[in-house]
Amino acid sequence: MKRLLVTALASIAGAGTALAADLPQPAPPPPRAPAVYTAPAYNWAGFYIGVNGGYGFGSSTWSDPLNPAGSSGSFHTNGGIAGGTVGVNFQSSQFVFGIEGDFDWQGLKGTSGSAFCTGVNTAAGVTGASCQTQSDWIGTLRARAGFAADRVLFYATGGGVGADVQAGLSSLTNQSKSKFGWTAGAGIEGAFAENWTAKIEYLYADLGTTTCNSAGNCGFDGKTTGSPAANDSVKFTESLIRAGVNYKFSF
Repeated sequence: MKRLLVTALASIAGAGTALAADLPQPAPPPPRAPAVYTAPAYNWAGFYIGVNGGYGFGSSTWSDPLNPAGSSGSFHTNGGIAGGTVGVNFQSSQFVFGIEGDFDWQGLKGTSGSAFCTGVNTAAGVTGASCQTQSDWIGTLRARAGFAADRVLFYATGGGVGADVQAGLSSLTNQSKSKFGWTAGAGIEGAFAENWTAKIEYLYADLGTTTCNSAGNCGFDGKTTGSPAANDSVKFTESLIRAGVNYKFSF
């Protein structure tokens, strides 16, 4: 009886094994995709210093209600610019914000030969003189805010500006006054190495008005030296197109 039971169990086990062999085998797991290295996004945060240079162009207008011509009309000023930059960036996700300051030498100059200017005599006996406006330096302190697409930063900027505004009749000594106003603009900056970036930007600067009120430099309101000394109002605005290179110290 025992031998018969053992034989029956062995037959059942053999049949199960044969049935399992006939069933479809599970498919092998799919091959694992190779790991892809993703470089981390560029970090714009940190202090930086740099140099910049470019071109400035603007306009100036002389006016005085006591001058028979009333106004010189707007005339152009232009010249080269070059200087240094310092700033700091902070970054949150792809948004970058910070503060930037710069100080540049510039050679902006322009003259007008309008009736307002040529009709003026000076105590020095100069006739047919031109009105001349120029500036030798400019500095800005601005906020910057932008969006970083990895190594490229698009930004807007605005803040305060200061410059010397010199006004006087040509061939005479200009009156020089430091003037302050506002500036705004935009730019694009790219990181070409871990700590090096390059940028190009445009700024508009409005320095308001200054006065040219010395008879020896600015002439007289009329056409003779017997007229009252000039009290000319001189308006000056400027546009700057600059390129720059910065070195960044990361936090």
